[in-house]
Amino acid sequence: MKITGFKLGLLSAPLRVPFRTALREAVRLEDVIVELHTSDGLVGRGEAPPTAAVTGETIGSIVAALRDHICPALAGKDAACLEELLSAISGSIAGNTSAKAAAEIAVWDLYAQYCRLPLYQLLGGGRNTLETDLTISVNTPETMAKDTIDALSKGYSTLKIKVGENPDMDLARLRAVRAAAPEAVIRIDANQAWTPGQAVRLLEHMQAEGLGIELVEQPVKARDLKGLQFVTDRSPVPVMADESMFSPLDAMTILELHAADYVNIKLMKCGGLSNALRIISAAEVYGVECMIGCMLEAKVSVTAAVHLACAKGIITRVDLDGPALCSADPVAGGANFNGKHIDITDAPGLGISSISGLKYLE
Repeated sequence: MKITGFKLGLLSAPLRVPFRTALREAVRLEDVIVELHTSDGLVGRGEAPPTAAVTGETIGSIVAALRDHICPALAGKDAACLEELLSAISGSIAGNTSAKAAAEIAVWDLYAQYCRLPLYQLLGGGRNTLETDLTISVNTPETMAKDTIDALSKGYSTLKIKVGENPDMDLARLRAVRAAAPEAVIRIDANQAWTPGQAVRLLEHMQAEGLGIELVEQPVKARDLKGLQFVTDRSPVPVMADESMFSPLDAMTILELHAADYVNIKLMKCGGLSNALRIISAAEVYGVECMIGCMLEAKVSVTAAVHLACAKGIITRVDLDGPALCSADPVAGGANFNGKHIDITDAPGLGISSISGLKYLE
């Protein structure tokens, strides 16, 4: 079963409401889709979002990396030789983690189809259902309270609250959200917006006011591991590393320093499932629980993340709301999203059959 060719396409979908963090704002999902075709007629699919503020990648760079380097390195290879394919992706170009993740997802999809297994079973998992949180974008306290009430009406019980834009307003934001959702699990994400001292002061105030914060994600700049460790050592709220952790080496450094209480795995940061599995192995050694997260991604790459989470018990928190943020779902098959509930079928691979509205590139 040889890989005989590939196609690249652009997937565009409007968001239900603008997505705003301390780093960026978006009103549409704009992702790159890669298809790998085989001599046996199988198609493996992957997806990569442009998240320049985090990974440094744009649509143009993702397309160029896949078209000129990664996919040509896979051409003619046996789709049943998984390790050879993963090695070819890794060695094809430096960096470009999202582009590599898209190619890896497509390769794992093909390999699981070849094995006639759903990906989560191939990865050794038993559960086939998850519950995700829903992101509330950073905004005025009044707007965030309104968005919180809307999320509760859709059945969500865990909310991820974006903070950090104008940190002086963050306490007011959390007060408004907690008043609107007195029983919800609330986790917050500062997206690198605070200084270490500022983070500790704000978190102490939140704790003193009884706002009931489950965890705080990435309170300080990504490369400031000493600052992250400073917050973790002093914060009354558990700390999760996100942008600080791209690679398995990053994970080992954070775990050895105890610079965070939890780590957030995103396929687009670490370059795909193979490095995600290495991070999971390290977390298991240190006994540190993981979150599985996503960027602004549609259902192709998020389905791969769902399969990974279903396979690994160390993943105890799920932030896979990308498809739920879109006003429509263009992907047929894959994971099923019903409010906070996500479940997967036993269809081989990712179980994706088609993508509507996909604009193929020449």
